[in-house]
Amino acid sequence: MVSPVLLLSILLASSLSGFALASNLNQDFDITWGDGRANILNNGQLLTLSLDKTSGSGFQSKNQYLFGKIDMQIKLVPGNSAGTVTAYYLSSQGPTHDETDFEFLGNLSGDPYTLHTNVFSQGKGNREQQFHLWFDPTKDFHTYSILWNPKHIIFSVDGIPIRDFKNAESKGVAFPKNQPMRIYSSLWNADDWATRGGLIKIDWTRAPFTASYRNFNADACLWSSGTSHCASKAKAPAVSSTKNWLNQELDLTSQEKLKWVQKNHMIYDYCADVKRFPQGLPPECSVV
Repeated sequence: MVSPVLLLSILLASSLSGFALASNLNQDFDITWGDGRANILNNGQLLTLSLDKTSGSGFQSKNQYLFGKIDMQIKLVPGNSAGTVTAYYLSSQGPTHDETDFEFLGNLSGDPYTLHTNVFSQGKGNREQQFHLWFDPTKDFHTYSILWNPKHIIFSVDGIPIRDFKNAESKGVAFPKNQPMRIYSSLWNADDWATRGGLIKIDWTRAPFTASYRNFNADACLWSSGTSHCASKAKAPAVSSTKNWLNQELDLTSQEKLKWVQKNHMIYDYCADVKRFPQGLPPECSVV
């Protein structure tokens, strides 16, 4: 049973999600593909990706980061979005890359989006958790956040934590903490798997499909010339006092919100899939 106060705070967080400070997306991102299907508009206040039968589109951040609290407001493809995927993630490069994923799997009109999350460390992923959100993510912008520090990767929606991937190096599990990552996003055709395992295909008569982005914020450690600016200034009081997220964990209130989301809105957890792991669940699943 969720307390009325907790439920009110969750609903209030969602209702206030459109009031973040604006950023200039021209300064933070480069359009990387799509041949005109991606655009930065309104003097850098809005970015849109679109997908048609010929191509999808995508962008990436100009900067690389090693730890940070990174927020983006996204409004997803409305209507019948079956077969489309809007991916928003951080990733390094190479065969042993690190990655943290938000992927929004489209669906038929009236059915909920599936929010798919995953974490890769040293090239190993297969750590999926999936959710149905408690609101319609196509009606308005909502804030999707990743807090990444040496002990936690916390996924949040409108400030409400939905997943806490904890450092399990003590159990022999690699944790993303040495490779800088860029932010990437793309809108693409995944109708071979995205909706009901590929049973529902894209209805191209509804193209182009469009997702929108605004109010990006990165309170993060920039990576430049092979080093993190946080590391180079680690002894400066200003850095230690303002980078509170570097040591942040979920407090008791946030833990209750996480439990609420996972009880009421999680639809898949690899750490509960004993059929998939008959020899025993992955070691990070036992980290408290």
